[in-house]
Amino acid sequence: MERIRVLIAGSGPAGYTAAIYAARANLAPVVYTGMELGGQLTTTTVVENFPGFPEGVDGTVLVDNMRRQAERVGAEIRTGTVTSCDLSSRPFKVTVDGSVEVEAETLIIATGASAKYLGIPGEQEFRGSGVSACATCDGFFYRKQDVAVIGGGDTACEEAVYLAGMCNKVYMIIRRDQMRASKAMQEKVASRSNIEILWNSLPKEVVGDLRGVSGIKIEDKFSGESRVVPVSGVFLAVGHHPNSEVFAPWINVDKEGYIQTQSDSPKTNVPGVFAAGDVADVHYKQAITAAASGCRAAIEADRFLQGQ
Repeated sequence: MERIRVLIAGSGPAGYTAAIYAARANLAPVVYTGMELGGQLTTTTVVENFPGFPEGVDGTVLVDNMRRQAERVGAEIRTGTVTSCDLSSRPFKVTVDGSVEVEAETLIIATGASAKYLGIPGEQEFRGSGVSACATCDGFFYRKQDVAVIGGGDTACEEAVYLAGMCNKVYMIIRRDQMRASKAMQEKVASRSNIEILWNSLPKEVVGDLRGVSGIKIEDKFSGESRVVPVSGVFLAVGHHPNSEVFAPWINVDKEGYIQTQSDSPKTNVPGVFAAGDVADVHYKQAITAAASGCRAAIEADRFLQGQ
């Protein structure tokens, strides 16, 4: 059975950065890309908040550059998804695509988190051209325009407040007659005159044309009446789902499934297993923070191997 010194599961900024650092440390890392090659960066268009690109950079181009850099310094990139594992003892036993079995001396989990979608018409059609799950990533493109935020929790409030600083009008579409958000976040929303809350409203369809989104169709929860709210951007803030199920039997996760790491460290409860990127990031979920955590995970994996 093939034995790998550093096995990296996931191919977003966290996984590829971990690969770059591990390869430069002569650890011969192997990356299994997972189902979504490049992670969530490939679902956006221009990334304008990643340092080093003053004019912005296409998300797919950015992550492909990371991949090519990892390969250039010696990482091996393989197409495949980790489908099961046994982390009870080292070397760890990992199965890829249900059939390929390998052993890993260390494991870096960088499988990311997937934004939750509603499953309404138009949502996937306009994904990346008017529909987004990250205001921090894409809000810049909607300056002085009207947008909608779907959700009523803290994340939705944060997104709405952030967008209110640059957009003409922000509609918050909330299914109930109250928010789930903390009182502090509700007060921040209330302090913004250009945020309008549409209570008891059910999102039914994202509408638009070849130019992009033109509105969001909502239905009154009680009367059943529907109308289209004219907006050029729809931001989903209904949560993320960390891709940690395969590892959860062995690794400590929180109630949402995010991998729990030691304070200020990528170390998990299993020695030799590290977590990087959105799969362990409850708060930020940015490409730059994911890349930084991948760096830390690779450095810790190197230190772990040196100590064996």
